[in-house]
Amino acid sequence: MKDKRVIRQVLTIYLVCFVARIFEYFVLRTDQTILGEAFIHKLFGIIVICLVVKRSGKTLSDIGFVKNGYIRSAVKGLALGLSMFAIGYFVEILILMQNRTYAGIRFYVSAYAVDTNIAKQTSVLFILICIIGNFINVLMEEGLFRGLFPRMLNSRRFWKVTGICSLLFGFWHIVGPVRNYIDGQSSFQGMIANAIMLIVSSTLVGLKLAMITYMEGNLYMGMADHFVNNTIVNLLHIESSTGADEMMFLRITVAQTISFLIVLFIFLGRKNHGKKGIINKTISE
Repeated sequence: MKDKRVIRQVLTIYLVCFVARIFEYFVLRTDQTILGEAFIHKLFGIIVICLVVKRSGKTLSDIGFVKNGYIRSAVKGLALGLSMFAIGYFVEILILMQNRTYAGIRFYVSAYAVDTNIAKQTSVLFILICIIGNFINVLMEEGLFRGLFPRMLNSRRFWKVTGICSLLFGFWHIVGPVRNYIDGQSSFQGMIANAIMLIVSSTLVGLKLAMITYMEGNLYMGMADHFVNNTIVNLLHIESSTGADEMMFLRITVAQTISFLIVLFIFLGRKNHGKKGIINKTISE
């Protein structure tokens, strides 16, 4: 009975945040404005996280925002993300050079999309907006999917809980493809293909970030790696004679696949990875 009650609580919180996400994507559409980021529902999600944690009588430290070790963990996350994407960019450039279509790397702000970019800005203001927006994004998503939910569901059952949270994280990303279809920017088949692709890839990323969080005992390494994944595709672009970032998904796939395998190998190789106090705490209302 208790497990079912907690699952209902998790799903309720998820749906509240998901409705806010739908409202921003379909009504406010802040990512299609000069701001270029859908951040309002993320701020709302952060408020929800804080309220749930406060109501439970716990603190943010109990869900992974611990007060010690954040610099070390964040540096490790940045190093992981940057090194993996260096490989991804290298592979993409090699393919374009082989096809004799490579035109160079460009630095500018764009809105993320699987199939295209929809903005090119180089001013400091837009770069700051991009960085701040992505920081808010990882703060909310890691706080919710790798922090609050696992603690509510009882993180002692790692693979079961991680599977549930990662699937929720995967379905979190279907809003974009659905909006593209409704707006007439993709076909129904394209929507289904993109939705499946995003669900699968985001679920695997969620599994990787959960393993990182479990081993680190905090959210900061996962946040930093997640931040690199989101920010670098917004800022660093590969152009060819036929367009820009046409092979972005390949770049991301290469980086995330290698990253996932490395983290999984380290995770499975550790015999005593359950020492951190955070992973033994549970939060429920």
